[in-house]
Amino acid sequence: MPLIVPDRLAATCAKSAQSSAWLEGLPEVIADLKRRWSLKLGAPFSGADVSCAWVAPAERPGGHAAVLKIGMPYMEGEQEIAGLRFWNGNPTVQLLEADDDLGAMLLERCEPGSSLRTTPELEQDVVIAGLLRRLWRVPPASPGFRPLSAMTTFWTNQTLADAERWPDAGLVRQGLELFEELPRSAPRVALLATDLHAGNVLQARREPWLVIDPKPFVGDTAYDATQHLFNCAGRLRSDTDGTIRRFAELLDVDPQRVRLWLFARAAAEPRDDWRDHQWMSLARTIAP
Repeated sequence: MPLIVPDRLAATCAKSAQSSAWLEGLPEVIADLKRRWSLKLGAPFSGADVSCAWVAPAERPGGHAAVLKIGMPYMEGEQEIAGLRFWNGNPTVQLLEADDDLGAMLLERCEPGSSLRTTPELEQDVVIAGLLRRLWRVPPASPGFRPLSAMTTFWTNQTLADAERWPDAGLVRQGLELFEELPRSAPRVALLATDLHAGNVLQARREPWLVIDPKPFVGDTAYDATQHLFNCAGRLRSDTDGTIRRFAELLDVDPQRVRLWLFARAAAEPRDDWRDHQWMSLARTIAP
């Protein structure tokens, strides 16, 4: 039976030779994991949030429900398995089995599994803030989690390589300067999720809500406010100060640092299409 590949994952894999090669070898990897972990698999999950991994419902011996996730190799997601081991289900999904070399994870299945996106945004603020404050812990010496500056440097190099396509060089360069400055000036450092938004929070039985898909880096806790706020773009545009201040207070972080991180990302984060001016428009809206 041919491998079913969700549309967004296929589109992501088409962007580079490395990810295309990963996708080509995926059927063999899945067959190996099914045998080793004695799994029965259902059709893979699809949707807006499935773009960098092949994820499918699984059944273990004895009828125990799980989820098989095989991550596409990419910089931001390299230490997801290490992060799940560290957090150990508090408040993330449990890691049941893993193959670090393959980026493969057998995970606790969240049931009923509804996304936090089904709740109003103001309720999302409270839930996500509570989860982030539980995730933020002093990072362990081993395994060595990467500093947030590793990601911002990686992004800076990608953005500089696209300099000819920038629609507003002044805004982009301001963002790049903040990518260098903000990691150095963090008043509080912890292990971050970096990609926590309502789509990565699911209803479960063990706890009301559990975190999936963390991308751990060590750095400024104010950074971790950004992904959720970007997913509340309408509120962020209509009431910039109030939206940032409310979420920052729930997190007990400096709202000005949240605003600076939001601006830096909106202005200078690498993107496939620099002609999409919504990001520059947002950067101007939230510019300090």
